[in-house]
Amino acid sequence: MSRPGRPPIPLEAFVVVIVKAFLYLFSKRDWRGRAHLPRTGGVIIATNHLSWSDPLLLAHFTYDNGRWPVYLAKSGLFDIPVIGWIIRKCRQIPVFRGSTDAARSLKFAEDALREGSCVIFYPEGTITRDPELWPMAGKTGVARLALATGVPVIPVAHWGAQDLLPYGQKAPRLLPRKTFHAIAGPPVDLSKYEGLPLRGKVLKEATADIMAAITAQLAELRGEKAPDTPFEAGESR
Repeated sequence: MSRPGRPPIPLEAFVVVIVKAFLYLFSKRDWRGRAHLPRTGGVIIATNHLSWSDPLLLAHFTYDNGRWPVYLAKSGLFDIPVIGWIIRKCRQIPVFRGSTDAARSLKFAEDALREGSCVIFYPEGTITRDPELWPMAGKTGVARLALATGVPVIPVAHWGAQDLLPYGQKAPRLLPRKTFHAIAGPPVDLSKYEGLPLRGKVLKEATADIMAAITAQLAELRGEKAPDTPFEAGESR
């Protein structure tokens, strides 16, 4: 049986049991828009980043909607005994930051998408520094991959991970249980960029469209109006 982008069944079952047991114990779920997540084929999930806890919470959302979540993880994690082996076998992708091999990460991600994987990206590249926790301006790597492969980009916004583990803190606030809100929207329409050169203005505008879709989903979750312009790292509101 073909299992594109998924680990061996025994390892998948082992990881899922451990992670889901922890998340059921310490979090509640408010999940919306699940019909927008395609069950097969390569797909990019583009999402906002609020906390070091949200990768696990988003993985739960993705897995329970029929897809194995593939992340780009720091390459150093792959060198840790046992943990590195598990991460590698779980089909996660190493990120080579600050080296001449950085482009390899995007190549690995592109290969995974072409094989039918569900790859989760944080276009902001880091946890948001916006004082009100709105998404910041995105980097162009996700747009480049989407336009190069033609896979759909599903905008997913979430809220609540920052209550479990606020940015800058090392110890999670496990009790009382926190609610993780997540909403998936329809695929971002990038059709106007098809056939255009993947550089400069094209990538910036496609990235802005992706971030606008994520921000719109987050505004719906929060029931608030988002800022007119995204926060840029280093500025102040």
